[in-house]
Amino acid sequence: MMREPVEDTSTDQGVDPAEVMAVLDELGVGPDSDLISILQDVQERLGWLPAAALRGVSERTRIPLSRVYGVVSFYAQFYTEPHGKHTIRCCRGTACHVRGGQRVFGVISDILGIGEGETTPDMLFYLETVACIGTCFLAPAMLIDDQCYGELTPKRVETILESYQVK
Repeated sequence: MMREPVEDTSTDQGVDPAEVMAVLDELGVGPDSDLISILQDVQERLGWLPAAALRGVSERTRIPLSRVYGVVSFYAQFYTEPHGKHTIRCCRGTACHVRGGQRVFGVISDILGIGEGETTPDMLFYLETVACIGTCFLAPAMLIDDQCYGELTPKRVETILESYQVK
């Protein structure tokens, strides 16, 4: 039985295919490569996983493109659309919720002019919520990249975001 090819639903949005191939070369992607590790490394380098990267990974690892897309779509850590330089993760766990987490999210959203799952036009920030970041004692809390910020107030959120905008 012959299978239909998987439709390529992501775009490359201005990504240079030569840059993608150079990244794959640097990472030594080949048939013995671990798919998830390679996808993590490619995303780390490019900031996201454009279609050209997924096709290149598929070709070099000899893993069907449908399986590569299956892995990418299964794990929330992978992005097939460009994300901002900094990822903000607002905790929506019980402790954060009770101590004003929704208000914190609203302040961030208002300051940046974006909602859940969106990136600022300048590509500086991507905003999302997560079930828990494991810092209940700091509630309400958020992560920006790997940096945790807790005991947040609207003024503190504003100051923190300003510090990233000047970097």
